Parts: sequence; structure tokens; C-alpha cells
Amino acid sequence: MTIELETQADAWLVQARAKLDNAALGPRAEQIGRVEEVGDGIAIVSGLPNVRLDELLRFDKGQFGFVQVLERDRVGCVLLDDVDAIEAGDMVRGTGDVVRVPVGPTMLGRVVDPLGRPLDGKGPIANDTLEPIERPAPAIIDRDLVIQPVQTGLVVVDTLFALGRGQRELIIGDRAVGKTTIAIDTIINQKTSDIVCVYVAVGQKSSSVRRAVDAIQKSGALERCIIVVAGSASSPGLQWIAPFAGFTMAEYFRDRGQHALVVVDDLTKHAATHREIALLTRQSPGREAYPGDVFYVHARLLERAAKLSKEKGGGSLTALPIAETDAGNLSAYIPTNLISITDGQIVLDAKLFHEGQKPAVDVGTSVSRVGGKTQAHALRETAKTLRLDYAQFLELEMFTRFGGMPDTRVRDQLTRGARIRAILDQPQHAPVRLADEVALVLAVQSGLLDRLPLSAVSAFRQGLSEAIDRGAPGAVRTIQESGTLDDAGRQALGEILRRYAQGFIPAARPETVSQP
Repeated sequence: MTIELETQADAWLVQARAKLDNAALGPRAEQIGRVEEVGDGIAIVSGLPNVRLDELLRFDKGQFGFVQVLERDRVGCVLLDDVDAIEAGDMVRGTGDVVRVPVGPTMLGRVVDPLGRPLDGKGPIANDTLEPIERPAPAIIDRDLVIQPVQTGLVVVDTLFALGRGQRELIIGDRAVGKTTIAIDTIINQKTSDIVCVYVAVGQKSSSVRRAVDAIQKSGALERCIIVVAGSASSPGLQWIAPFAGFTMAEYFRDRGQHALVVVDDLTKHAATHREIALLTRQSPGREAYPGDVFYVHARLLERAAKLSKEKGGGSLTALPIAETDAGNLSAYIPTNLISITDGQIVLDAKLFHEGQKPAVDVGTSVSRVGGKTQAHALRETAKTLRLDYAQFLELEMFTRFGGMPDTRVRDQLTRGARIRAILDQPQHAPVRLADEVALVLAVQSGLLDRLPLSAVSAFRQGLSEAIDRGAPGAVRTIQESGTLDDAGRQALGEILRRYAQGFIPAARPETVSQP
């Protein structure tokens, strides 16, 4: 035993002498800056002429910040840690690196801040893989067509505004009309899919974030999700880097041939944070006091969402940014910017929300520019004329409010439209399967629900899943596995729906059968 210890000591001594012999001796130049001003999450630093934009700076007391503004004799640094511990005169050193965040499978199921530090009390995250938060978007040659669907579990979205893997779809509306609910329901519906989800909360209240986390955890989808939180009490620097950090965490899976979904809640608050930082660093204000580069900030962020080609692994990154409007004004600066960047928008209307229609999606102003190419074939074939029928119903309903007795054809259209609106109504955090969506649309389009009173449509929906599983298991299996439905399967599903609907017809009163 003694001989072994002496051998190890001799080997260590040889290695130490070799390192000392190869060590470069002599003076070493190091640039050290000093804090000139500090306040509101911003530090003005002088004495660092060679630092680069977005470079990470380290303060003497252990805090970090990144360079946001370069001037002739000083730089503007956005702080990422406690501002109160930094004082004028403190020394600052450049690191030569940019802000990096941990990525990888170990992040799944965790609640972290934008720097990857755990916030859920589950202990440290064992992860040595770090990636920069700012990464270039995939080139056009590296992208592929967006043709694979992202099933949200929401009937109104999947049937009328289909989402595709690699798409950027904006969710926009007034405050407290269900924007976050749509995003959370989409995340919950990925519990059984192959899509990894990243939810980024920017400037949200702690209670709102807690409700979102609880909803995801209750559904059992947290194990396939990363929650990135930069709350309203966080420093402006953390709020600013939060969406970029979330995209970097999601790109880890996309670049390895997997599929990811990023929800940014919301970019309106992120734009306000960017404006705050710009004004504090004395950048020139523009429209609504936003700096001129606010469009570029969001464009370079959302351009990172893409469907990669087979040569690049075939992975995808889908983005669902959220934006808040004021009194439904879609022509404001930030909403128009985001609408022009994204591939479509789901517009939520406060009036519909207060009338009890949830999700309160405005069918007239919402659009998915990718189109039906991403929609599951069975749902696309079944819902061919659904949007047109519903739009005609909304116009007819408006005209009939002025009085007068509509003829039989208009009365039938009103009856059908009322049933369409009933199936589009859906409780929160209760996404439905693709097969159930196909069955619902098939039932309303074939007229099976026209003879049911509106009060019976809800009960019809509740038992629909069990009925088609029992009566047409083959058709359900085909829809769930391949998203297709042949003629034989359609006939079998239609027959089961007809029998199932018969049980609700006797409950209708004769005088209300034809009324919407």
C-alpha cells in the first residue's frame, strides 16, 4: 500500500513539473473597466474599449451582465443579477463570451429562470451542455415544407386554423380573454405526442405562472415540458433574454431530429422591457417611444422557428407567441409588427368572451397562412365547408336580429350555424382527440345535430368519445394513427353517430326542433 502511494505521488510530481516547465512566464495585460453609473438594472461601464456587443461582463462581486450599447468611451450593460450589490466604482471584466444557457433532456420537467437556474425546489440540474441564447435562424436551403400538423386539441383551431410543425402562429387579444389558456391547452395536448414544449413566461405575475404550471402538471404533461420564468419582479435583463433562452432550449431538440413547441407569454411585455432598456441606455426613441430595432429583435427571434430538411435531421420548432391588445386595437405598433412577422394569427374577441363563447376566437379576423396543407386529411375532408357555413351563419344571425320571419332555407342555415357554434365551444384544459374532432364535425355537417336542441349538444359531446370507441374502433384507430379516414370508415363512423344521436332526439320539444 505504501509503495502504491509513493508511486502516485511521484507521478503527480512529474506532471506538476511538466506543467510548470510549459507555463508562459511574463506580464499579462488585462482590461479592467469601472462602473460609472448604475440604476434600474443598467450599468454604464468605462475602460473596456475592446468588448463586443452582447458580450458577458463579470463584476467584482460576482454579478453578471451583457453589453447592449456600444459608445465611443463607454458601454451600456444590462444586469442579470442583483442590482443593489453593484456600486459606482466597482471593477468590471470582460469574459470574451456571450450569455449561455443549459440545454438537454435534463431540463425537462423543471421550472427554471432564463439562465437555467432551478426555481422549483427540486435541487440543482446536472447539465454541462451550454448553448448561446443568440443563434442564427436556419437558412432557407436548410428548411422544408410545413406539412405536418400540430394538434392543439381545440376544435375551433384544428378545424378552422390548422397549425403546422415549424409554423409561427400569433395568439392575440385583449387582457384576460383566454390567450394563455389556448397555449396551455396546446401544451397539454402534446402529452401523448412526440413534441417537446417550452413555456416562457415574460413579465407575468407569480399567481398567473403558478396557475399555468399547475394546469400542465395536473394533466401529466410537465415531464415533456420546460418552464422558463422571468416574472414581473425579475430584473429587466432576465426578462429580455427569456424568449431567446427558451428558443435555445427548444432548438436542442429540433437540431436532433425531434419536434419542439415554444410558447412566449407574452411579447408585448417583452417589447415594453426592450423599450425600458433602450430608454435607460439613452437610445433614440421612435414610434410610441420604442427604439427602431424592436421589429428586428422580434423578427430574429421568431425566424428561428422552422421545419428543417431531411439533410438537417427533419426536426421542427413551432412558435406560439402571445401579444396583448388594448381595446381590440390590432393596428397598434407591436401587434402590427408581430402580425407581419408570423404566419397567421388567432384573434380573441372580448365581446365573444363575455358572451360565454370560449375559446373566444374571432373567426373573421383569424387566419393561418400555412393553410389546410398541415391539417390531418380526415379532418380536412370532413370540414371542407365548415368555415364558410359558419361565416354565412354569423351574417344571417346579424340580419335576423332586425326582425322579420326568415324563410325555411335561412331557418335551416341558422339551425346548422348554431350547432357549429356549439361544437366550437369548449371548456378550458380539456383538449379532445383528433378522432373526436372528426366525429363532431361529421355529425354537424351531416345534419345529425340539427334535430337536437342546443341544450343537448353538450351532453352529446360528453359521451361521444366512448360511443365511437365502442362502435367504430377501427375508424378511430386509423384516424389517431395516420390522420386518414377511408370511405368504409366514414360510413361506419357515420352510422354510429346516427344511432348515438337518436338517443337525444326524444328530449327535444317539438316547437324548438327547428329553432337555432
